[in-house]
Amino acid sequence: MSDDGGGPEIEFYGAAGQVTGSCHILRYRGRTVLLDCGLIQGGHDQELRNTDPFPFQASEVDAVVLSHAHLDHAGRLPLLVKRGFTGTIHTHNATRALMRLLLNDAADIEMSVIRRENRRRADQGKALLSPLYIRDDVDDTLDLTQPHAYDQSVTVVPGMTVRFHDAGHIMGSAVVEVRMRHGDRDLVLVFSGDLGQYGSPILRDPVTPPAADVVLMETTYGDRRHRDRQASLVEFGEVLAHAHRVGGNVLIPAFAVGRSQEILYQLGKYYDEWDVGRWQVFLDSPLAIEASEVYWDFEHLFDTEAAHLFREGAMMPRLPNLHLTRTADESKVIGRLKRGAIIIAGSGMCNGGRILHHLRREVGRKETQVVFTGYQPPGTLGRRIIDGVETVRIHGDNYPVRAEVHTIGGLSAHGDQHDLIRWLEPMLGTGADGGAEAPRLYLVHGDPDAAAGFAAHVQAACGISALVAAPGDRMRLADLSPR
Repeated sequence: MSDDGGGPEIEFYGAAGQVTGSCHILRYRGRTVLLDCGLIQGGHDQELRNTDPFPFQASEVDAVVLSHAHLDHAGRLPLLVKRGFTGTIHTHNATRALMRLLLNDAADIEMSVIRRENRRRADQGKALLSPLYIRDDVDDTLDLTQPHAYDQSVTVVPGMTVRFHDAGHIMGSAVVEVRMRHGDRDLVLVFSGDLGQYGSPILRDPVTPPAADVVLMETTYGDRRHRDRQASLVEFGEVLAHAHRVGGNVLIPAFAVGRSQEILYQLGKYYDEWDVGRWQVFLDSPLAIEASEVYWDFEHLFDTEAAHLFREGAMMPRLPNLHLTRTADESKVIGRLKRGAIIIAGSGMCNGGRILHHLRREVGRKETQVVFTGYQPPGTLGRRIIDGVETVRIHGDNYPVRAEVHTIGGLSAHGDQHDLIRWLEPMLGTGADGGAEAPRLYLVHGDPDAAAGFAAHVQAACGISALVAAPGDRMRLADLSPR
């Protein structure tokens, strides 16, 4: 099978020079394949970019290969479909299950925002807005989605296959290994997606593919090390002890998929040590509750400890004081508690969801503890709170920030600099002929400082150069040594 034209090419589009909006364009034998198609998240101006035209015709895209279900990787798929995409979306089985939850939730939030904005516009005589997409578009997207298991070779377009490897980030997250026939040999591109930490609970460790000609690698925390996980857990316990002494509530903005499940897991595991029994614990997120149920459906992907607990019928460590608040009325009842509540609610970046109602009520109380355990992009409310703003604006009103704010980075679902190097190193010197040629390394999904910091660290630690990708950069894979 011979290749035509100048060979396969990749163009960097989303999550190049920033964290959100993951999307990269593969062109191969006249076909177009996307790696991810995610929402741009952040402040209002950033999110307005989601309505911009794609740098391609949606109807001309042949396939999408999706690394995982988080909205910054999957959130514009319904818009792609709405604009004419009719190809196949390839992803992991668990990712498709989570897509249904996350994309429908995104559509509902979008409709709510548009309705509120259109009421204001109608009063001012302005033109009304349309939502980015609706639930019908999500249904159409799911109809085009073909799920696969890890380590299964899948033909995407003629001459191109992909294989998913466990990325250890959230349930179903994948490192994507792409093989493209060029001439009489294969070219191998590895896309890291989002990589988890080694040794995280519930999920297995990230898997490194055996070889690559080029690696597209995330760098969310590429310029730093997380605090030791055990030290972070000690800190978490100390925050709870302090909150009990000062007599307040604990607010934990948490992503519905991944982070919420891990926090519950740790509260159960350290139930006695942290004296969790003196608290009322609320998972105040219908989305997180449903996502937890998806996690239990894929127990064969758990790590050894979690799998043992599941086989014992525990699902997770015992947490008898956990309340799952599905309805708005149940959520409102939490507001009557002035102390003794641990409230886990979305969204993890505080840019929507029930956490905003809790922040409106609690952020002005000095007894309140706000605990961030995940990445907060610039422009988000979560980032502004971490940066120490004196007031925040929520639902059109200003609130003073008097609560104590804690950032516990060691619980992040993203690997740090050490984890990223650990994942990369096995692919160095993996030439098909036994040589020591390293793959070309392109850094994506990181703020400029994080990506530049990781590039410098890779040069110092591994002796290889890395290019920080920028939107619009293009590279011909045929110029590389084939595997």
